[in-house]
Amino acid sequence: MTEEKSGLSYRDAGVDIDAANVAMKTVKTLVKRTFTGGVLQDIGAFGAMFSLDTKGMTEPVLVSSVDGVGTKLKLAFMSGKHDTIGIDIVSHCVNDILVQGARPLFFLDYLAVGKLEPQVVVDVVKGLTDGCLYAGCALIGGETAEMPDMYQPGEYDLAGTIVGVVDRSKIIDGTNINAGDAIIGIPSSGLHTNGYSLARKICFEVAGLDIHDEMPGVGRSVAEALMEPHLSYAKLMQIVMKVVKVKGMAHITGGGITDNLPRVLPDGHSAEIDLQSWTVPPLFKFLQETGNVAESEMLRTFNMGQGFLFVVPQNQAEKALETVNLTGTDAYRVGEVIAGDGQIHYKGTLNYG
Repeated sequence: MTEEKSGLSYRDAGVDIDAANVAMKTVKTLVKRTFTGGVLQDIGAFGAMFSLDTKGMTEPVLVSSVDGVGTKLKLAFMSGKHDTIGIDIVSHCVNDILVQGARPLFFLDYLAVGKLEPQVVVDVVKGLTDGCLYAGCALIGGETAEMPDMYQPGEYDLAGTIVGVVDRSKIIDGTNINAGDAIIGIPSSGLHTNGYSLARKICFEVAGLDIHDEMPGVGRSVAEALMEPHLSYAKLMQIVMKVVKVKGMAHITGGGITDNLPRVLPDGHSAEIDLQSWTVPPLFKFLQETGNVAESEMLRTFNMGQGFLFVVPQNQAEKALETVNLTGTDAYRVGEVIAGDGQIHYKGTLNYG
C-alpha cells in the first residue's frame, strides 16, 4: 500500500493566514479609535468608504499625497521598536497636504512583510492610529501583504496615502508671496523622515556606534536620537491660518530648506535665510563633525532643526510668532523673501550655540 503524500499549503510557501488573522483582531480595535463621522463602515470591506462633509465650503477640493518612511525603517529593525514608525508616515503625509492649506480626512496604509509577525504588525498599526488621532483623521483601510523571499527576516516596508480637503478659495500655493514677506520657522523633533542613509553611515560606519550606544554630545542613545517621531504641524497651523495671512508653506523634508522652500516661491523670488536665527540641535552637530559633512550638504540633506516654514506679510510676523508661542511651541523668524531667481541665499553659518 503506497503512502499518500500530504499536499502543500500556503503556510508551506511562507504565507501564514492564521497569523494575519491574529494580528487583525487587535488591529481592528486600534483602528476604530480613529474613526470620524465620515467613516461609513468597519475595516475589512473590499473598499473603504468616506462621506465628505462639505458644510461651510463653497468649492471643496481634495488634496492627496503618498509617501514612505525611507531608510528610517532600518532603525526600527535594528532597535526592535516598531510603535512610532507609523506616526512618522502619517505626520509626513499630513504635513505635505497641509502646505496647500488642506485639513486631513482619511489615511490608508500599505505594509509589506517577508514573514508576518502579529506583534510587529500591531505595533506598526498602533503608530499609524496614534498619528491619525493626533492629526484628526481616520485610518479607514489598508493592506498587509506577506511576501516571502521579497524581504529579509525581520524587515518590512511601509507606505501611506493621505486625502484631505480645502475650499478652493483658501488654497495656499505661494502665488501671493512678495519680496519683503517674513519667513517663520517651526522646529523639528530631529531628522523626521529624511537623511537616514547618511546618518546611518556616519553613526555605524564612521563612528562605529551601536544602535543602543549614547550619541556623543547629544545625551541620548543612537536609537532615541534617530527614531524621534516626525512632528505633525496640522493642528498648529490651522490655528495660525485663522489669525494671520499665511501666503505659503514648506514642509522641510528631503532636500532640506535648500530644495523645499523654493517649491512655494513664485517666479522672480528667492529667500534669504539667516542661519544665526535659531540654534541647531546637537544631533546635527554630531553628524556634521563626525562625518566631516560640508555645511551646504547638511542644509540640503537634513532639516537642521526646522521642520516647517511659512510665509506671512512683514507686518504680521510678530503676530505669527506670538500665536505659535501661545500654543507652547517655539517659532523663529528665520528670513525673508527677496527678489531673485528662486534660489535660497544663506546668511551667516550654522548656529550650534
